[in-house]
Amino acid sequence: MPVIKDGRLVEDDWTFIPDFLPLDEVARPVVSLARWRDGDCALRARNGRLGLRLPNDTDPAAIGADLDRFALIELEFPVFKDGRAYSQARLLRERHGYRGELRAVGEVVRDQYFFLERCGFDSVSVAGDKADQGRALEGWYEAMAEISVPMQPAADQRPPASSLRERRRAAAVAS
Repeated sequence: MPVIKDGRLVEDDWTFIPDFLPLDEVARPVVSLARWRDGDCALRARNGRLGLRLPNDTDPAAIGADLDRFALIELEFPVFKDGRAYSQARLLRERHGYRGELRAVGEVVRDQYFFLERCGFDSVSVAGDKADQGRALEGWYEAMAEISVPMQPAADQRPPASSLRERRRAAAVAS
């Protein structure tokens, strides 16, 4: 399934491996939190890149000590109106200092794209056929263009409107 990343539709090089299947030779596996917590020795000894799918009812602090083990963390949106993954993303970025890739998976709709980026997400999983994927990418561009100046600070570090006003005032006073 493709993902929207860096404003482009790209093939996903990560593979979610359900708990009942072996990891085998998967280059970039994504595992469940339950599988990670089970303490699979082979999984923990793995030297390759590893991804984790974190349920949206889990406090990110629960994996805080292991964050450096994950190159990717997928945060779940089981239904589009459940926004707990936004809070998880901000906590992972701002409180826990996670710098790997954050991906939104599940029921994500176009109206959420801008806020996903503001909260620290790097990519969004896109389901459906080629036409659905094209519409999703078009929606991404539209969502990113709709708001040029945010009102409050967030994980994406864009300066909010208040700081832009302060800069203009300072420039006016200086001239």
